[in-house]
Parts: sequence; structure tokens; C-alpha cells
Amino acid sequence: MKSLIGACVGAFCLAAPALAETPAAIVEDVQGKVDGIAFMDYVAPGKIIKLGPKASITLSYLKSCQRETISEGVVLVGAEQSTVQLGEVKREKVPCDSNAAKLSEREANQSAATTFRTMRSDAKGGPAKLPTLYGVSPLVQAKAGGTLVIERTDGKEPTISIPLKGDAMTGGGKFYDFAKAGKTLTPGGSYLAVLGAKRYAFQIDASATSSPTPIIGRLLRLE
Repeated sequence: MKSLIGACVGAFCLAAPALAETPAAIVEDVQGKVDGIAFMDYVAPGKIIKLGPKASITLSYLKSCQRETISEGVVLVGAEQSTVQLGEVKREKVPCDSNAAKLSEREANQSAATTFRTMRSDAKGGPAKLPTLYGVSPLVQAKAGGTLVIERTDGKEPTISIPLKGDAMTGGGKFYDFAKAGKTLTPGGSYLAVLGAKRYAFQIDASATSSPTPIIGRLLRLE
């Protein structure tokens, strides 16, 4: 088995592209022995992951919204899905919005007013759809130490202010999980996330519920 995995990894190394700076997927779950990978880690195209006996990993791809549960074997991370050798993979397409999972520098540095002018019209002058989260409890990637403010923009709702420090953060101190904190937003509501100089408009899908939702469907990256 070890010789097969070694040969497999060698073949992957020849085929794998250079590691990209932009992450392709986020690790939603790790079971058993998986060296060098932890819950909520990002992985880039070209990353090779070796799964020990009875080990498994769940990857959710930011661009394709593919969610993979992989058991044992060797995994080569791709741009939109993985290649798996000597293991088993189960894939499902989950509701997610790649625009919500990836915050551009342009959007991050705009003022609130400019953000809304940009988001309210598309290239043809019609209304543009805000980046959408498919769970009522966002998982926010943000640098620890600041204060995250969430404001409702299409109706009246108390403003939420969250100090991003200490035990409030999860995933190695890189994420704030509304679900873990017992906080929810309103299905169908439009919001503005404010973190320092960053302003980011988003909405909650009208059919979102408080049921457990894959990370990729509620991920909001503010960093």
C-alpha cells in the first residue's frame, strides 16, 4: 500500500501545477490521520493530501460549489474539484455564491455609499444581485482584533457589533462563526458588513433556514 501511495504521489507531483496563491477550497471536516491539514484550512490548486487508513476529509470548492467527502488515498487539489487515487470520493453540488466567498480589493476599499451604487446596478443598468449567503448564520473570515459591524440596509433591525477577539474566534483565530455564537440574520434581508475601512454588501437567501448549512454556502471573506 505504501509503495502504491508513493508511486501515486510521484505521479501527482509530475502532473501538479505550481501552487497558486489563491485558495481553491476550504476544509470543512477532517476525520482520522491527515497530516498537515486542519479544519477550516484553505488549500490551493496543486496541493497533495495523503489520507491515512480510515481517514477522510471534506473539501468545499469556492468557485464550483462542489463539496467532496474523500475517504483514504491521495488527493490532488484542483481548481474546481479534486483528483483522487486509491480512495473514494463522493461529490455534491451545494448552494453557494463564489462572489460572497471572495471579496475583491476594490469592494473592500470602497465606502458604503460607493458600494451600494456599484451593487445596485449591473452593466446594463438594471438591478444587480447582491452576493448571497445560503445560511442565516454567516461564517466570517476576518482578522482578529477589530470590531465587526453588521447593518440591515433594506429594513429596520438592530445593528450587530462583534469584537473579534479571544474565544469568539475559531479556525485558528481566523473566523467568526455566527452559528457557534447563536446569532442569526433574517432570510431575504440585505446587509452591510463593516470592518475597519472595509464595507461589503451581501444578502441572505430568502429560503435560508437555521438548519446546519455547508460552510461554503455561508462563507463571507472580509480578508
